[in-house]
Amino acid sequence: MEQRIREITKGILEDYRGGRFIDRENHFDQPDKDVVIDILDKVQKLIYPGFFKAQSYRYYTIENSTSTLVEHVLYNLTKQIGLTLRYSKDYEGLTTAEMAEKAQELSFAFLRTIPKIREYIDTDLQAEFDGDPAAENKDQIIFSYPGLYAIMVYRIAHELVLLNVPMIPRMMTEHAHSLTGIDINPGATIGKYFFIDHGTGIVIGETTEIGENVKVYQGVTLGALSTRKGQLLHGVKRHPTIGNNVTIYSGASILGGESVIGEGAVIGANAFITTSIPAGAKVSIKNQEYVVRYDDGFTNPVQVDKEDSWYYII
Repeated sequence: MEQRIREITKGILEDYRGGRFIDRENHFDQPDKDVVIDILDKVQKLIYPGFFKAQSYRYYTIENSTSTLVEHVLYNLTKQIGLTLRYSKDYEGLTTAEMAEKAQELSFAFLRTIPKIREYIDTDLQAEFDGDPAAENKDQIIFSYPGLYAIMVYRIAHELVLLNVPMIPRMMTEHAHSLTGIDINPGATIGKYFFIDHGTGIVIGETTEIGENVKVYQGVTLGALSTRKGQLLHGVKRHPTIGNNVTIYSGASILGGESVIGEGAVIGANAFITTSIPAGAKVSIKNQEYVVRYDDGFTNPVQVDKEDSWYYII
């Protein structure tokens, strides 16, 4: 057994010497995903001070608990940002000390955005409650709805994107993606009162722009029309723009940077859209004809009004 383990270990160590990108061993200079997730948890406690307790601490005043959380986030976020700045061309040439100073400056700048994040989250919570008749109360939504959690993580990560912090924002939203099945790129721009119902399978691309009071149901893709050019499309507007008060039902795909969905439009289930839709329009897939067959051979065609259209939700 020991000999076989030594042989396997030797083979893996030899494979590490291949000189490939994945063979790098400087893991102490890389951001720590577990620490980034812990930062998210601490910021969630700052956003909802009365909902998520800090299990490791006991406090008598909210001032002390808030101050401790702020210091914890400041220390760890500064370290993680410092490790990622070298990935950005904007910080080339800075010394280690200058990067550390810049990282701390960015961490302070992020912490100052928490009131803004809370302002947006409060509207998202209201949209979730107003839009879902199954919601018993707002507490239930905060504790259990994956849509609100994914939006919260996006709101946090987006502020870091606006501060030009590399890598960490995407680590955050991909963590939320893994937990909820909702993939929101932190570079997307999303207005207030954003409502996600069910959420599983939703994809929102990097250059997507979403207005206020928008409702999105499960399985919706706001994506690029083509990615065949790969890195040549970096920085190009390749995802759609969604106006205010738009509803997009389950399974719909809206693709392309030139696709603009006008204010108040309704996009029906399973629609596939690659062009702009005017304000107030309703896009739908006509009901398909279906037939019920019985064991005795009797066939019963179901009559459907040809003018009817349907929007599938749960």
